[in-house]
Amino acid sequence: MKNILLYLSAFVPMYVLIFVKQTIEMLIGNIKSNWLNIFVLIFLLVVIAFGVVGVYKELHSKNKDCKEVVLLSKQNTTDQHFLGYFSLFVLFSITFDLSKVSMFVVFVFILAMIGVVYIKNKLFYINPFLNILGYDFYEITYKENGEEKKRRIFHKGELVVGKKYCLKIKDDNFSFFDKK
Repeated sequence: MKNILLYLSAFVPMYVLIFVKQTIEMLIGNIKSNWLNIFVLIFLLVVIAFGVVGVYKELHSKNKDCKEVVLLSKQNTTDQHFLGYFSLFVLFSITFDLSKVSMFVVFVFILAMIGVVYIKNKLFYINPFLNILGYDFYEITYKENGEEKKRRIFHKGELVVGKKYCLKIKDDNFSFFDKK
């Protein structure tokens, strides 16, 4: 369930864009306030809420062990992973007319297919919502108990090589640094 929530969180910005578009279209009368459009708005609010809850739970999880590590090198790779997502955001938020049942069904199927790939391949590091919240994505090398290791991590703020950090690990593709 956590992985599904993390997947949903990656699309929170897109859900918000679509929600705003649908709401404006209903307010100015371009689309009717019928059962489908109300359902779409409720659906979007639910997936936004689940995505936000998923990120909040991961960021504030108490059951992750904190490993003290020393940062040896860092490379901010945030930009390499997010441009592809923005094209999806534009595709869905501008071109999809969710006031039609067929388009809403296609929207749900596309999200489900992307979700299967995202979760199966543990692509949790591709999360524009975390970037909007101020987190950057890094590929790092660190020393733990005298052993050199590599990992992908999220961190809010500037990382300093040579400094000790608290490494909280969910899996190889979803870890966080906290300041010591």
